[in-house]
Amino acid sequence: MKTRIPETLEKALSRKKPRVAIVRSRFNEEVTGGLLSGAKGYLAENQIPFSDESHLFFAPGAYEMPLLAQALARSGKFDVVVCLGCVIKGDTAHFEFISLGTTIGLTQATLETGVPITFGVLTTYDSDQARKRSAPDSHNKGIEATAAGVEAWAELLRIQALTH
Repeated sequence: MKTRIPETLEKALSRKKPRVAIVRSRFNEEVTGGLLSGAKGYLAENQIPFSDESHLFFAPGAYEMPLLAQALARSGKFDVVVCLGCVIKGDTAHFEFISLGTTIGLTQATLETGVPITFGVLTTYDSDQARKRSAPDSHNKGIEATAAGVEAWAELLRIQALTH
C-alpha cells in the first residue's frame, strides 16, 4: 500500500533521507509489534534507511519513552524519533496517569530538543481497539506516526532554509 506523501516531502526526500530512530514499548508486544511493522514499512517504501540494530530501541513501557526519546534526540544521531506504544484502559486510574505522563513528556522532549518526536502511542479503551489500530492496513498508527515525523523533519528543513 503506497502512502501518499506531500510534494514538499517528496522533494526533501529526493535530496536527503532523515535518520530515524524508533522507540518501541515492550508492554502490549502484539500491538506494538504491529505498529513497528507499519513504521518499518513506511520507511522502506520511502527508501529511508533503517536497521533494527542501530535504529530500534526498547522502553519497558510507555511512561519510560520520553526519557529515551529525549536522549536519542539530543544525541545528534537522529533527525526524527518515533515512539510506538500502547496503553489499554483497565479498572483503575493508572491508564490516565500513564497516558498523561507520556503525552506531556514526549511533547516536552520534542520542544526542548527541536527534533520531531512523534506520538505513536495508542491509548485505547480495550484490546480490540488497539489491535485494529495496529493491523497491517492503511489505518495502522505506526505508519501515521512515522509519516508525521518525517513530514515534520522536511518542514523544519524548509524553515531552516528560510532563516539562513
